[in-house]
Amino acid sequence: MHLRVAALPIICITSFSLLTSAVMQAQDSSLSSGSAQVFGYTDFTAQAKIDAAFLAVPDAKYAGQELKILTAKPHMAATKEDYETAQYVAQKFKSAGLETEIVPYRVLLNQPRKVSFEARSDAGALLSTGPTPEHVSSDPFQDDPRIVPPFNGSSGSGDVTGEVVYANYGRLEDFDKLAADHIDLHGKIVLVRYGGNFRGVKVYIAEQRGAIGVLIYSDPYDDGYFKGDAYPNGAWRPDTGVQRGSVQYLFKYPGDPQTPGVASTVDLPDSARQDPAHTGNQPNIIAVPISYHDAAPILKELKGAGVPKGWQGALPFSYHIGGTGVSIHLVSDQDYQVRTIWDVIGKIKGTDRSDDWVVVGNHRDAWVYGAVDPNSGTAAMLEAVHGFGVLLKSGWKPKRTIVVGSWDAEEEGLIGSTEWTEQHAEVLKHAVAYFNVDVAVAGTDFGAEAVPSLKQFVREVTKEVPSPKGGSVYDQWKLSSVGESDDSNSGHAHHINSMNDDIPVGDLGSGSDFTPFLQHVGVPSTDIGSRGDYGVYHSVFDNYAWYTQNADPTFVYLQEMARILGLETLHMADADVLPYDYITYAKEIAAYLDKAKSRSSAKTLDFAPAQAAAARFLRSAEAIRARQANPGTNPTLLNTQLRATETSFISEAGLPGRPWYKHTIYAPGEYTGYAAVVIPGVNEALEAKNPSLAAQQLVVLTQSLNQAAQTLEAGF
Repeated sequence: MHLRVAALPIICITSFSLLTSAVMQAQDSSLSSGSAQVFGYTDFTAQAKIDAAFLAVPDAKYAGQELKILTAKPHMAATKEDYETAQYVAQKFKSAGLETEIVPYRVLLNQPRKVSFEARSDAGALLSTGPTPEHVSSDPFQDDPRIVPPFNGSSGSGDVTGEVVYANYGRLEDFDKLAADHIDLHGKIVLVRYGGNFRGVKVYIAEQRGAIGVLIYSDPYDDGYFKGDAYPNGAWRPDTGVQRGSVQYLFKYPGDPQTPGVASTVDLPDSARQDPAHTGNQPNIIAVPISYHDAAPILKELKGAGVPKGWQGALPFSYHIGGTGVSIHLVSDQDYQVRTIWDVIGKIKGTDRSDDWVVVGNHRDAWVYGAVDPNSGTAAMLEAVHGFGVLLKSGWKPKRTIVVGSWDAEEEGLIGSTEWTEQHAEVLKHAVAYFNVDVAVAGTDFGAEAVPSLKQFVREVTKEVPSPKGGSVYDQWKLSSVGESDDSNSGHAHHINSMNDDIPVGDLGSGSDFTPFLQHVGVPSTDIGSRGDYGVYHSVFDNYAWYTQNADPTFVYLQEMARILGLETLHMADADVLPYDYITYAKEIAAYLDKAKSRSSAKTLDFAPAQAAAARFLRSAEAIRARQANPGTNPTLLNTQLRATETSFISEAGLPGRPWYKHTIYAPGEYTGYAAVVIPGVNEALEAKNPSLAAQQLVVLTQSLNQAAQTLEAGF
């Protein structure tokens, strides 16, 4: 580690002889000609030089070393090994010249004392016991005694026995189909497969329908041999691979279950915490993740009707609904305690607008080793910080303050980022962006999600970064783009909406640390990653051996992601005018309203005021665009108005039934959990067939749009 630091090159901003030819080729020829080519800059010449110097720094070899160190041990949140990774990241921040602190929080977390199941046929024959330990023919990491057996974060505890009913993906429509077929789930154990929605939603609906337990398995149709060769022969999930994960009711609120809206600092009194047995975002029933090795004997023995179309997985027999055929004895003994977690925060203070933070973050904790999720992101972030450090040593300082966060306990429910955001909510009202990276590299295909105002910003950044495949990242992204983003196997699924012929950029739902920044406080956000065949999500096999075999053997995609993340940060920190594209934002909102109106069956609903407000917002956005291009000599007031526009979409009352979520345009869906629901107050009321609530939420949305337009109009 110390040798790594000693070897850092010192690069002067003007020392272009040190730049690689790939970096030079990736620089768009128009950048050197100055002002008009990069939105947000009156003259891009100086920034182009800074960019070139930065792009030369992130190193594939160093990133690989960082990944190897970070994934050397299992490091679940609140463990000794987790704290060791915090110390490692803090040392890297300090070495780069960042003001660094390790920030502890005290939060409610469960760890398993015992998780087991025993499945028997109606005749009493033993079919399956488990969970079976994860194991393949060859893997150098699978037998570490520090590996915690598979379990679900936020699961209830109990000892129950019940008949098994298969509910496909556990989506709302799947449970509704069972209800329509008169399948009563009271007292039953529901078997569902991963995919289609967030695992916590599966448990949420099962609990609503009276189930006493849930088994969640990975079907080979979704991320196993049906997709391709299973690990260690390929990238896909082997038969004993288990997807761990939280079943927290994330769509209610993320973070420490006992302190919604309040930072769970180490000095928070116990009296400020909710009863741990009655929190608002955790299930009361048992949830246990299992492999398809353990699920297959259960599914094979289930009786009852054959499954509906689309419910059949890839196991080599016909699936049945059950209700008869198999009973399961399910035990979950969870040790719930208030435990300490550790965020690592590094800062580079800005010279001109130090209260306007640019925040970049990635979580550090993992269910086991977490090579792809999240430590490909941590390694990329550390190499971006490496680049910032070299710039600092050459005399550069950002105009706006850069804050780099290494979040803890994301896997249990976005806890570290949520607690930090709640603690700093006031200053974050001035933060100009949050740039997230999580599953940074699972393969070679770049993709991104963002608020509409930053979609073009992400595209422009990728035009400067060289791709290992040749040309720029933008060039390769355009070639690989199919207009659809559904990373259900990696736990992230995002609505796609492209208002032009350019590369589609997804909308932000939830499932990663951008959630508290955007949806609770209103900080414009992006999330980037490089996708691929990733069948070992949240399993013991998401380790350094799988990564170097399947994802990025030479670590050049870690280098690529470090460069993109770094340029996002540098451009937002130093732009003369905040490069928000409110024209696209306005057009997308208008499209959301049109779609909501077309699907509304309530003839009494009046969409006209909201549509008029959206049209006003578009006119204001078009007018402010001219000011952004020609801001004058002091754009401070203009920047304040541009930033305040996003805040206009924050409703202090929050969404109906889940007030922690305050953004009127984007939220995770109550019945999707990860995927974004757009104009959620309106659309979820329509889905619930509640026209009076839909009308009330249309009023809230109209007020937000008019406020956004008014804020922009003040800048004309």
